[in-house]
Amino acid sequence: MSTIEISNLTKCYGKNMALNDLSLDITEKKIYGLLGRNGAGKTTLLNLMTNKIFPTHGEIKVDSETVFENENALRKIYYMTEKGLYPEDMKIKDIIKWSSEFYPNMVPSRAFELAEKFDLDLNKKYKGLSTGYTSILKIILTLSSNAEILLFDEPLLGLDANHRDMFYKELIHHYGNTPKIIILSTHLIEEVADIIEEVIIIKNGKLVLKKTTENLLSSGYTISGKAEDVDAFIQDKKVIGTDTIGRFKYAYVLGTPPSKENDQVDKMDLEITKLDLQKLFIQLTNS
Repeated sequence: MSTIEISNLTKCYGKNMALNDLSLDITEKKIYGLLGRNGAGKTTLLNLMTNKIFPTHGEIKVDSETVFENENALRKIYYMTEKGLYPEDMKIKDIIKWSSEFYPNMVPSRAFELAEKFDLDLNKKYKGLSTGYTSILKIILTLSSNAEILLFDEPLLGLDANHRDMFYKELIHHYGNTPKIIILSTHLIEEVADIIEEVIIIKNGKLVLKKTTENLLSSGYTISGKAEDVDAFIQDKKVIGTDTIGRFKYAYVLGTPPSKENDQVDKMDLEITKLDLQKLFIQLTNS
């Protein structure tokens, strides 16, 4: 079973500190959501984990081995990066075959099967792919890599709603068949909220929290109803955000939810539902 140990990790670019003494252990086979605002340090962290850049201080280990210039540790990780790393004139089918030479555990037949599902033309050249299909190609290579740890950095870039839904289904199917550490870094928090099992939030290069999605969402609740009733109910509550649609209002509240038998809730005909992960993320990462 693969584990990731990140100890006192700092990365500076001149006077800019992208990561600041960050420590984090990832020891369970789960789908993790790596969340943070632009510039929080998410991509820097993923690049450090795959030895694409080097830390100013600190260390990263996979199965107790450093990733620094260590092929044995790095071959356990497949990183879907935003950057294009393939020859522009190479056909998709050749990119799949070429990639399998670098990743001996890759299953090309699985990649070809996924290409058909996603309607990716195997005879098309890499330079002819749209932004969406470039992402699809990278998704296909990552899912067919058979690596023990999968890292996805903004995998949904350019994907339409249908292809995003296909990605989620294939990711869950892959994880269900071969459980492993999967780290998903994305800004589409609402869409992935039901997929990620544990949330990792980074702010200004520091770890804000690492909690299971279930425990995090149980730290509050959403209350909805007529705007005037919701306003009356939340007067003494810790509200992290609201949304209003006409006379109807949603309020996102930290704390223990009231019971449905609560007199105020019952009389005002208010509805209590689970907390919204995106609203909580915004509150935790606000300056």
